[in-house]
Amino acid sequence: MLKRSLLAVALLSALTLSGCVVVKESSYDGSSEKYEGQQSEQRNRSSIAALPPSLSVSEALSRLGTPDFNDSWESEQHRYQVLYYRTHRKHADGMTTRDECTAIVFIDDTLAGIGEMALDRIPKNG
Repeated sequence: MLKRSLLAVALLSALTLSGCVVVKESSYDGSSEKYEGQQSEQRNRSSIAALPPSLSVSEALSRLGTPDFNDSWESEQHRYQVLYYRTHRKHADGMTTRDECTAIVFIDDTLAGIGEMALDRIPKNG
């Protein structure tokens, strides 16, 4: 009788525990909770806000590290370089796109401006 009772308890326990599932939500679920990359975005925003005028490209790279995107081109008069660093999330897809970055614009190796307005003031590849 004791054997049957123990067997019944073991079987009942196995049946009830077999349905347990642990679900971990994705870090890119679109909610307002913290997500992967949020700390580096905050660090990038703070570092970009503290950039001094007449900073060189190499000094910016030293302060901020490798950019997410890097464009450069030359015209007859000037050499342009734009470094893009991720500063915010628009798409909860885990990928970094240019519209999630802040542009840092350099003309002839000198900081010319930051953001969309600075980017809009320079000629594009031509």
